Amino acid sequence: MKRKQKKLETLRFRRIVYDHYERRGRDDLPWRNTENPYYILVSEVMLQQTQVPRVLERYGLFLKEFPDISSLARAPLKRVLGSWSGLGYNRRALNLRSAAIEIMGRFGGRIPRDYDTLLTLPGIGQSTAGALCAFAFGEARPFIETNIRAVFLHHFFPDGELVPDSEILRLVEGTLDRQDPRSWYYALMDYGVWLKKNYANPSRKSAHHGRQAPFEGSDRQARGLVVKALTEHDMTGEELERETGVEGERLSRSLERLLKEGFLVREKGRYRIS
Repeated sequence: MKRKQKKLETLRFRRIVYDHYERRGRDDLPWRNTENPYYILVSEVMLQQTQVPRVLERYGLFLKEFPDISSLARAPLKRVLGSWSGLGYNRRALNLRSAAIEIMGRFGGRIPRDYDTLLTLPGIGQSTAGALCAFAFGEARPFIETNIRAVFLHHFFPDGELVPDSEILRLVEGTLDRQDPRSWYYALMDYGVWLKKNYANPSRKSAHHGRQAPFEGSDRQARGLVVKALTEHDMTGEELERETGVEGERLSRSLERLLKEGFLVREKGRYRIS
């Protein structure tokens, strides 16, 4: 009896999600109209921590400049970062290029289908690997991203507090449409976006929810200004101060971290993109 009740609850939940998708689905998004694994990889990395409208501005331009894995792997980092400008979180561009280089070297330019293998690539975590499996290869892998999390918190934890992702992932797996994971995950994401706009953000119930530190005046902003300036031409520290307005200890910290992370090299007192 319990199994039958659970199945009915799953079917009701799916109906709610799919009904919303039929009314308000965002199937005009360009990455939803392809099964090219590279195009989907680019979109998934761009969508990490970045809103859809900003990604729409850069996605087509990026693919025009780097139409396949091999062109991205061969491109100088400076050129990749220049094309990434405006999306923020430049480490994603660094990781995407590094992943392309590994895919060329380890897999002959073919993005692997295997979930665990995808996790070995730079910048690809459980969410991106699961999305690639579903959207590029039609494989039903349970995964969580911010909008999916919001849906499950809203429906299954109405009075919840500090709900761990492990509990949500169990429900994601139990309700997964294994016949059509691609449509199911798109439907979940679109429903999650709508819930966030029309209800108090359900993600506040998550144990993993946290407010993002302000960008203005942050070291992250400083590093972004330095990278953007150096995509134009190489500079000394003094020139970077004048160009970016980032000064003193803040500039030193930014340069030190960018050097450590592999963005920059320093030669004869001048900094350049590596």
